[in-house]
Amino acid sequence: MKRIISQCSKELSQFKRDRLTLALAFLLPLITLFIFGFAIRLEAKNIPLVIQDYDRSPISQRYVAKLFATNQFIFVPWSVNDSVEIALDRAIAKAGIIIPPEFSRRIAAGNIADVQVLVDGTDSNNARVIKNSIKATTNDFMQSEGLIPETNLLTTRSRLWFNPARQESLYIVPGVYAVVLWIFPSLLSAIAMVREKERQTILQVYASSMTSTELILGKGLAYLIVSLGIALVVMGIGAIVFRLSFAGDPTPLLVAIPIYLWASVMFGTMLGTRTTNQNAAVQGVALVGFLTALLLSGFIYPLSNIPFPLSLLPNVIPARYFIEITRDAYVRGTGWIGVWFAELMIFAIGMFFFNVARRVLSKMQLTE
Repeated sequence: MKRIISQCSKELSQFKRDRLTLALAFLLPLITLFIFGFAIRLEAKNIPLVIQDYDRSPISQRYVAKLFATNQFIFVPWSVNDSVEIALDRAIAKAGIIIPPEFSRRIAAGNIADVQVLVDGTDSNNARVIKNSIKATTNDFMQSEGLIPETNLLTTRSRLWFNPARQESLYIVPGVYAVVLWIFPSLLSAIAMVREKERQTILQVYASSMTSTELILGKGLAYLIVSLGIALVVMGIGAIVFRLSFAGDPTPLLVAIPIYLWASVMFGTMLGTRTTNQNAAVQGVALVGFLTALLLSGFIYPLSNIPFPLSLLPNVIPARYFIEITRDAYVRGTGWIGVWFAELMIFAIGMFFFNVARRVLSKMQLTE
């Protein structure tokens, strides 16, 4: 144990003297938090919309006003002499609505009044959002104008069970925590391990009586302490800036944080034992760690959207399980009963990384 503490103290001393590493540890995670937290928005807003109203009646104008009252669309000036298709082709607008000349007359006569809606389908997800929004607004307009009978035989009343205010930060920011706290601790530990090889200082360890397990535990403890500091800064500032608060019992998250950070440090250590220079270590963390944590963890896209056999990979990505824990802590609040399995999986994967790193270092120590 004394050797592990000594190794940990040595790593922390080297860490404090390296200003670049300090910036990498604390400044870049905050920048990443703010970029992801403010830039990523899953709900489409400020959608440019072209309106061609050939009827120009009071009811058609009320319909147009209803569309823009949602604050989801922005008005794009467009001549009635130019086709809506041109606006879509030139990417001036994402959608266009054409109101025919007989719009108000057909409604007054009790007939069906058709309104043509053209939507840019380049982004299929955005197109679906626009289509559903226009449809919902049209139904609401018809209800308010008395064009739909009030005595329906079947009605639905929906209620958002979690996050009723539809606050996107409750979905995005907990996911950002998982990505940030996976990338930077692993990056720091990988660089630290490779630096030992480049400076040949690891040979002194091989010549001593310190085992590979003690070396990894010493380095891992040092960067676990640093990572806890990163987590405190990032999650603390994130909670203040984005106004996050716990939805239920916070203890599952508090327990998961050191376990998750340990797995991240062990992942970086494993990569560091298998690479020979810092560039390779950084690329390994960026490609293997960052891309999987960003794209295969459920951070942005639902895991159900990932096709087979790629859908098997999220089962061994710790960020996937930590996102479940953070979103439960800030949104659902179910507590241990909902996330205990995620905690066990993170611990198991972290132990796998530790054993791989230990075996690689043991083989290197025997060959020296």
